[in-house]
Amino acid sequence: MGPTTGGRTRLSMQKQVLSLYRGFLRASRSKSPEDRRQIESFVSAEFRRNSKQVDHKNFIYIEYLLRRGKKQLEQLNSPDTVGLSSMNVTFSETENPKN
Repeated sequence: MGPTTGGRTRLSMQKQVLSLYRGFLRASRSKSPEDRRQIESFVSAEFRRNSKQVDHKNFIYIEYLLRRGKKQLEQLNSPDTVGLSSMNVTFSETENPKN
């Protein structure tokens, strides 16, 4: 892979992740106080969990999480949306074999 796979891409992704996190916190301000606390707690837990479980060099998976997060943020920005939920996706060794 090229030279951007190292520091610059990683830094760019870190900025995107922080921007997404701030976006969720901003979006939660438009909800009721109870929903806001629930959203902030959920978002914080999700980001913390992913920061510990996801390999920081797995750029493809991080990009996937960013795309999924952006879609969730769009939904949260809708006036009709009051909260978020999560879906855990895991792959077994037979579904995602290592070469």
